[in-house]
Amino acid sequence: MTVFREMRRKRQTLPPNESIAIMEKATHGVLALLGDEGYPYAVPLSFVFHQQKIYFHCAITGHKMDAIRRCDKASFCVVDQDVIVPERFTTHFRSVIAFGKVVVVDEMDEKLAVLHLLGEKYAPGDVSGREAEIRKDFDRVAVVRLDIEHLTGKEAIELTRKRE
Repeated sequence: MTVFREMRRKRQTLPPNESIAIMEKATHGVLALLGDEGYPYAVPLSFVFHQQKIYFHCAITGHKMDAIRRCDKASFCVVDQDVIVPERFTTHFRSVIAFGKVVVVDEMDEKLAVLHLLGEKYAPGDVSGREAEIRKDFDRVAVVRLDIEHLTGKEAIELTRKRE
């Protein structure tokens, strides 16, 4: 069983429902994998958060897919807010990080459903355009799912104090 570290500054931990809300509204995040020669590989991605899982699409071959095949453990980070406060030498941030196992979706119905979810998120209402894009690229695109094992959000202490 995997044990994840507790947040050191527990007071700044976001409630789970707020972390989920951030994941639902965010437009991009950074996926971190074990890359070539043991180097970390972090790549920004568009994604959709659905049923407590993170889905994204990518090319069938390449660095990302090689890394996923090498090691299925990953993390995914989303920054919701990052306001620079120069006079205080700090930022007022809010972010979420997920840890879990990455799986290439092989089931065609799940792949199709996810492509529709991604299309609706990034081109809302354009059903005909989405259908055409999915038909055109379906066999050339991979859909990948991050099965979340641990999700945690954190905010700057200044934001926590405002909340209290």
